[in-house]
Amino acid sequence: MDFSVLSLSAAISSGSLTSESLVQESLARIRRLNPILNAFSQVFEEEALDEARACDREAAQGRLRGPLHGIPMGVKDLFFVSGRLCQRGSAPYRNFAPKATAPIVQRMIDAGSIMIGKTTTTEMGWSGSGHSEFYGPTRNPWNPELTSGGSSSGSGAALGARMVPFTLGSDGGGSVRIPAAFCGIFAMKGSLGRVPTWPWSATETLSHAGPMSLSAKDSALLFNVAKGPDPRDHQALPDDGANYADMHSMQSLRIGFAPSLFGFPVAREVDRAVRDAVGVLARELGIDVRPVSLDWEDPIRIFETLWVAGRGVAYGAQADLSDFGSGFRRLVEASAQYALADYLSAAKARAEFAGSVHALFENIDLLLLPTVPVEPFAADRETPEGFNSPSQVLAWTGWTPFTYPFNLSGNPAASLPCGLTANRLPVGLQVVGRRHADALVMAFCQQAEDHLFKKNVPPLVGAGGKAERGTSSNPNEEISLWNSAGEHF
Repeated sequence: MDFSVLSLSAAISSGSLTSESLVQESLARIRRLNPILNAFSQVFEEEALDEARACDREAAQGRLRGPLHGIPMGVKDLFFVSGRLCQRGSAPYRNFAPKATAPIVQRMIDAGSIMIGKTTTTEMGWSGSGHSEFYGPTRNPWNPELTSGGSSSGSGAALGARMVPFTLGSDGGGSVRIPAAFCGIFAMKGSLGRVPTWPWSATETLSHAGPMSLSAKDSALLFNVAKGPDPRDHQALPDDGANYADMHSMQSLRIGFAPSLFGFPVAREVDRAVRDAVGVLARELGIDVRPVSLDWEDPIRIFETLWVAGRGVAYGAQADLSDFGSGFRRLVEASAQYALADYLSAAKARAEFAGSVHALFENIDLLLLPTVPVEPFAADRETPEGFNSPSQVLAWTGWTPFTYPFNLSGNPAASLPCGLTANRLPVGLQVVGRRHADALVMAFCQQAEDHLFKKNVPPLVGAGGKAERGTSSNPNEEISLWNSAGEHF
């Protein structure tokens, strides 16, 4: 079954597909693959089926709730959903159930989508790998020994494994783009405020909410649903009035390519895949891509101060931190070293760095660069083995130097799957636009994806096809089939 949101929406609208059969298929895939990948922390099987049957009754009467009528989604377990556990990957919140629903979730539900479950995240979304002391590690569908990336770890893994047609994630330093790059899917962090975020976050000036999907074309539809202001988010932007599914001519665009930032070494296979993709796009889209050399100073200290100090204010007042995981606990404890003057100094430096980014886009329209400079690494690690990070507290920022800068500047930034390494692992091409040019970034990605990464699915999904004929309810047999397939490289 094609898990494209656009294809599924058309099939349900035409009556050639029922929501119940789609949800059943999604649940079967979750049963087969979630024991391997640990992408879903909660699955609402009966509730989802009940909702699917209601959608089918309405469709039979000619009534559709919206463009996502009857399509299941996974929701990152940082988003509030009324009456549902929001555990945040954290033991202190294991029994927390909010009384209200986050705007992005409600908009998807209002458009007809069915929440099939909550997806795993790192504790409070604090880190960039899929490692979690609360849920256990979330694994990569391309090789389950490796990390999915984070902090939208379960959302990336579930989507890469085709468990659901789309998911919701959040991005405070790369948290939709990192798993998108590692899992071979598409995700865009819109301009800060493009999609409203609520409730308040300790890193609200860095954090973005948004959909994750198998293609930019699917995400264009999903962003049309998600964007626009909400009174609960004081940073929310007015609706830009754009239809993100519209295409733009690419020939007149000024496109810059930076093979690296801050002199950071890029893994050879990542560099090869990105350069090959840029060459293909220059040829196939008829665009002029010019190399750019950026003299920006790495803003890691700015990001670390805002990230760590903000979390310390939010959680450091708690008398007992022992229930938190060790990594998040170290972060909160480290916040004590920051004074108010440090935070304000970082805020000033952040504005200066953002100004440098915005100045770049006076001369170019889009910037292309790798999303992440490394290949996925072991699932139980925060950093690649042997890697030395310049940050003692946020070690993950040392291997994600190309994502968090654009959280500081608030620019729209997407990760587009662009190729595979020699190890058959996905590589992400990051596409960054000037602030508020979200529709242009999405238009470019929709045209670019027609020439990149075609028909690539994880071998685990193919191995799962064998199990579809037999015991989808027996996850141990699925693991056996996977291990015996000889594709666990």
